Amino acid sequence: MSDAASLRAVLPVRYPNTGSPDLMRRRAWWLLALGVFIPGSAQVLAGSRRLGRFGLAATLVLWGLVVAAVVVAVVSLGTLVTIAPHPVTLIAAQVLIVFYAGLWIILMIDTLRLVRLVRLRGAARAAIALTTTALLVLVGGGAAYGFMVAGTTRTTVSDIFAGNDIEPPVDGRYNILLLGVDSGPDRDGTRPDSISVVSVDATTGEAVIFGLPRELEYVPFSAESPMLPLYPNGYGVDGCDVGVCYLNSISTEVELDHADLYPDSVAEGSTPGIDAVREAAEGTLGLTIQYYVQVDMQGFVELVDALGGVTINSSGRYPINGALDDDGNIILEEGWIEPGVQVMNGYTALWYARSRYTTDDYDRMARQREVQEALLRQFDPATVLSKFEAIAAAGTTAVKTDIPQGMVGTFVSLASKSRDFELVSIDMVPPLIDPEYPDFAYLQQLVREALPVATAEPVEG
Repeated sequence: MSDAASLRAVLPVRYPNTGSPDLMRRRAWWLLALGVFIPGSAQVLAGSRRLGRFGLAATLVLWGLVVAAVVVAVVSLGTLVTIAPHPVTLIAAQVLIVFYAGLWIILMIDTLRLVRLVRLRGAARAAIALTTTALLVLVGGGAAYGFMVAGTTRTTVSDIFAGNDIEPPVDGRYNILLLGVDSGPDRDGTRPDSISVVSVDATTGEAVIFGLPRELEYVPFSAESPMLPLYPNGYGVDGCDVGVCYLNSISTEVELDHADLYPDSVAEGSTPGIDAVREAAEGTLGLTIQYYVQVDMQGFVELVDALGGVTINSSGRYPINGALDDDGNIILEEGWIEPGVQVMNGYTALWYARSRYTTDDYDRMARQREVQEALLRQFDPATVLSKFEAIAAAGTTAVKTDIPQGMVGTFVSLASKSRDFELVSIDMVPPLIDPEYPDFAYLQQLVREALPVATAEPVEG
């Protein structure tokens, strides 16, 4: 047996018998599979070993990074979520995407050379060529999409989340002010249309939501509030500087007349009006509120549309837009939201949440909660990935918060843990609380009774 024949017998992949169509076909598919799943291995076995060793080393490094990410996700998901959206991490991800995509494409093109297409016959040649082309297009497109997602995420995170000043839990809890702001063309200013506070156990994630009516009167400010000297007996007890002295009027008054009392608000990712409402909610509930999240209802429309709509079981019949005539009849409505389960687009969902002519504010609070819950249910991974760019763009318009990037991981971990508990919602509305003559001592007693005893140590982000 000649030396060439011996090599073909011992190393058929590297020294194939080109005269055997069956061997060349099977060899081609094996090299292609190795090139796809273990980049660099095809070159080590059948071609440029130097290139192959570099490709294999890079592949092993990538696998190591993936394994490390999986381990961190299992041990501490919050840590991964905290690290992943950091601008440095996302820039590094973009660099890695470009590097690995480029290297993979080079290796696949070289694999196609090693296959020796000219030695393949008929259908095998066409199948290998088409499969390789499809893989190149798929990987190239996927890499481009991943690069775009990393860039969009970096921009979105920077636009939504504030700096890195982390607030510790108080009495084992994180308390977050949730504001729904309706700043449409038919609204004056940006007064909160819905106000609630979610209190989360810093270890278990067990959460309670307290809904505050926007027309709550005589609300007290917290002891540290610069508004307290102006209204020592409660907001509006002795009048106020705006037409009505409700909880949701505080933001407007402060922005117009008392912004100077909050010189650091904007720099800290908030506004004077939001900070004043936060202090009023603190005084009302007897809680220390670390952060706020504000959702603009007009941006909310874009967010719902980006998600493909939300499924809601309408509790009644509500007009879309419209007005009241002198006799109290609804006129100029654009249509009606009928009772029953339906998929609503952003505009319809907005009017379901804000419609007021056939209902009262307390029913509106319940409907706004329905919409919020429906929106959260719609955030499934498949929807987010398929419509990521539109969702991210809508999110930057709809959401404003002073939650720092460094706390994102902590809150993701807590949200995951909260699924083990039933979400408790308490609306401070009649007959529980009379918004016109509220008993704040009783209200705060209800808050204390509703909050379970918090665990001592906060969850690690």
